[in-house]
Amino acid sequence: MSEPFILLPAVDIRHGQAVQLVRGAPDSAKQFGDPVAAALRWQRAGAQWLHLVNLDGAFGDSDSWDVVRAVIAAVNMQVEVSGGIRDDATLEAALATGCARVNIGTAAIENPKWTQAMIARYAERIALAIDVKDARVVGRGWVTQGPAALEVISSFSTFGCARFVITDVASDGTLAGPNLTLLREVCAVTDAKVIASGGIASLADIAALALLRPCGIEGAVIGTALYLGYIDLSEALALEET
Repeated sequence: MSEPFILLPAVDIRHGQAVQLVRGAPDSAKQFGDPVAAALRWQRAGAQWLHLVNLDGAFGDSDSWDVVRAVIAAVNMQVEVSGGIRDDATLEAALATGCARVNIGTAAIENPKWTQAMIARYAERIALAIDVKDARVVGRGWVTQGPAALEVISSFSTFGCARFVITDVASDGTLAGPNLTLLREVCAVTDAKVIASGGIASLADIAALALLRPCGIEGAVIGTALYLGYIDLSEALALEET
């Protein structure tokens, strides 16, 4: 029996609010209220995992660790935390929230030796958040550009990275569907587990991603489609065992 497909509803925090952005643009934010209330809503629907993003940390203009801690304290889900985790201090702050896993993004391209050391030290508690635009990795809230994404993924795979969270920037927040071609290319260069993010708009999209489990796709992050009602999370979770 294959492993269940994991769905991770997203709670992105910006200035104390749960928000969703389009292609990462700060001025595109749609607000959806209290992040704790949002997380509890997805928990009531049956989610076992939560994708929690400190957007303030990602953009570097402030941070939301107090809100992150409040969300994690309020839920019984396992939580992966992303956003602005680029050095010892921010990694320690993230780990201290009680999260199950920390996603390192920008540091993978700006400080790869540190990132390698953190993967070696924390193993499964570290995943790499690889945000892809025009086949290249982008960072700092998607405003800086790094090397070719597949090269970065292949390189970190050799250093033992257990999991990559792959976001297709062009589709993120657009409800245009996931970039299946990119995900297949990623799976071809790594044996690590892969979580897909960006563009998911329907149960059909989730089913299409679940078919890629044999390639290494472990699950998917869902954001805008949940908040706008395109996907009912309870129905989506019912697909996990199929």
